[in-house]
Amino acid sequence: MLVQEGYDALSVDAVAERAGVHRTTVYRRWRDVGGLLADVLDAAGSDAWRPPDTGTLEGDLVAVNAELEAGLTDQPVTAALIAASFRSPEAAAALQRFWDDRYTRCAVVVERAVARGEASEGTCARRVLVAATAPVYQQILLMRDRSDPLLAEQAARGVALAAAHGVFVGGQQE
Repeated sequence: MLVQEGYDALSVDAVAERAGVHRTTVYRRWRDVGGLLADVLDAAGSDAWRPPDTGTLEGDLVAVNAELEAGLTDQPVTAALIAASFRSPEAAAALQRFWDDRYTRCAVVVERAVARGEASEGTCARRVLVAATAPVYQQILLMRDRSDPLLAEQAARGVALAAAHGVFVGGQQE
């Protein structure tokens, strides 16, 4: 419903109607749409996903970006949930929990790179991951454009090269 009709059309009453249940059934669980979206986002973070291990930092970042690109384009609900989180403090907090979890899970990509000598000790995993994935988010979510099929791969490769030269040493370690 969020994807088809947008956030403004989403209400607890509309969700109840679409689900074929009485509105009090939905209101008992969620007092508003923000709570419903927060639960959806929290559920998305309770999966068993782990970042790929290709054997190189560049390969891992390329694989993460490929998964990200697929998630944002093949599953339109992902982009819709991200956009909706800007409209609800509860959903925004849930999305922040989701990001924190994903960055924590992905830190192993940089830890493996440091262990292999591909990145310097003290490389900030979060900065590496943000730098690698930001162009994908920019292109798909902000510009609503998929016309550059090489962007995700090139961004990952550039960040791997920068990490090899110590660009991401220091900063927030997560």
